[in-house]
Amino acid sequence: MNWSEYDEAANTAPVGGDTSADPVNNPWGTTRNTGADLHTKRPERAFPEPEPLDEHGPARIVALCNQKGGVGKTTTTINLGAAIAEYGRRVLLVDFDPQGALSVGLGRLDPRELDLTVYNLLMQRDVTVEDVLLKTDVDGLDLIPSNIDLSAAEVQLVGEVAREQMLARALRPVINDYDVILIDCQPSLGLLTVNALTAADGVIVPLECEFFALRGVALLMDTIQKVQERLNEDLVIDGFLGTMYDPRTLHAREVLSTIVDGFGDKVYGTVINRTVRFPDATVAGEPITRFDSSSAGANAYRALAKEVLARWPLSGHGA
Repeated sequence: MNWSEYDEAANTAPVGGDTSADPVNNPWGTTRNTGADLHTKRPERAFPEPEPLDEHGPARIVALCNQKGGVGKTTTTINLGAAIAEYGRRVLLVDFDPQGALSVGLGRLDPRELDLTVYNLLMQRDVTVEDVLLKTDVDGLDLIPSNIDLSAAEVQLVGEVAREQMLARALRPVINDYDVILIDCQPSLGLLTVNALTAADGVIVPLECEFFALRGVALLMDTIQKVQERLNEDLVIDGFLGTMYDPRTLHAREVLSTIVDGFGDKVYGTVINRTVRFPDATVAGEPITRFDSSSAGANAYRALAKEVLARWPLSGHGA
């Protein structure tokens, strides 16, 4: 597949909109698809409530990846994880970003005060997952935290044998303890991100519904394809998630339409709208499903959790 086509789509996507569009008869402007789904303009699908599990594990490992920052990776990792946990799954979140935003946003932690983080898990043979693991206030949701120390791992791993597989080996002992493991990747395509992709069964790509978020998608797809060919042949793209969507603007609707045109059914029908409740929840150190349980944002992530679980394979892996 020629992924550069999607960069071309980004470069040619309309940024101002067709002002001649009829706001009553054609409120979506110059979009090409039609259907029942309000956001993606595809036939709307109803996903069932996830069935209770009789036993847990093995976990499906999913990397949330995009080399562009500010597209909602951390917000999605926290809130998707919490929503999946609400459905009775055991979920482990891995903060794999030296900025430690996931650790702060979920547990009100000061990353600078952590004695053991994912860095120690990668670089010290005598440190186990149990040493690093933190319980959260959300039932069924655990965390492996991170801080700025992880930035040193990018350099130190270069001299390691099988350096791309360090995270996979570190997580192996707890695979059977969880149903889902979500890895929040840093905004780059360096060695840490390659480690996450090598450990993962699937990739979720959050894409902000804004023009510049589409640029560089070809590079991300190229990296995923190389990992598939050389390191992890079982890796699949689970889906693309539209985030920070403002349905009032023609620009956001056109960008989402471009994403759907490019990636088709790989785009989740659930779209995450822009709302001030997400940063409020982050400041409170809680997922939106606890901070404002009845909000549109909380319900959106619950809907995404149902869709994500329904799309995954039925055998094991948290489905």
